[in-house]
Amino acid sequence: MSAALGGRLALVTGAGRGIGAAVVTALVAEGARVVATDVAADGVQALADEHGTRVAARTLDVTDATAVEDLVDEVERTLGPLDIAVNVAGILRASHVVDLSDEDWAATFAVNAGGVFHVSRAVARRMAERGHGSIVTVASNAAGIPRTGMAAYAASKAAAVMFTKCLGLEVAASGVRCNTVSPGSTLTDMQRALWTSADQDAAARKVIEGDLAGYRTGIPLGRIADPADIADAVVFLASDRARHITLHDLYVDGGATLRA
Repeated sequence: MSAALGGRLALVTGAGRGIGAAVVTALVAEGARVVATDVAADGVQALADEHGTRVAARTLDVTDATAVEDLVDEVERTLGPLDIAVNVAGILRASHVVDLSDEDWAATFAVNAGGVFHVSRAVARRMAERGHGSIVTVASNAAGIPRTGMAAYAASKAAAVMFTKCLGLEVAASGVRCNTVSPGSTLTDMQRALWTSADQDAAARKVIEGDLAGYRTGIPLGRIADPADIADAVVFLASDRARHITLHDLYVDGGATLRA
């Protein structure tokens, strides 16, 4: 086990599966203790069972501002001050704008932007008082390039990116760094839910090759990301190896957006 994050305490939202679970595992591998949270208990409890005392499982709905404040307060009273917070919780409601419901628009922003606001506000206030800390928001490369059928998701992720940068500017003088990681297509349940083909290999190839009809570029590196690829970027930005990096948006998408 590396000691790069030894003695650090991290909070991770959306930790029950996919990228969030990979982030928890990567943080633990670097020596951190992690409070793994998710709206569903099963996934985070499995992480706690796997990693023992290194991971504490908590159920959390990031759209509930009071619940977020209560959880952060409880964690800091019982486990210690938070050094790292990683916003991973997110949802995707795919739809063309003319068919997008008010409910899906509001729900997407409530989690993807509102949740980032609630968690970041709660931890930044405490980190700033102590004079150190790192907040990393997992956004999406969809925040930087238009995608058909993903307007609510892309807009909410763009909001999360700019919010995190603005927060980072406000707390920089207090020694708190705020950055975002923007993944492209990553092999998660969210990605698979977008695939209409039952042939998973064929669906993956279509993503890698791109889709002219959907105005979507392919992936120059020729592979879909593994959640661990995103987790490694998160851990880097959270660590002292990135001590002079803040307000940064790191794309981890295999070149898919051509960094447009």
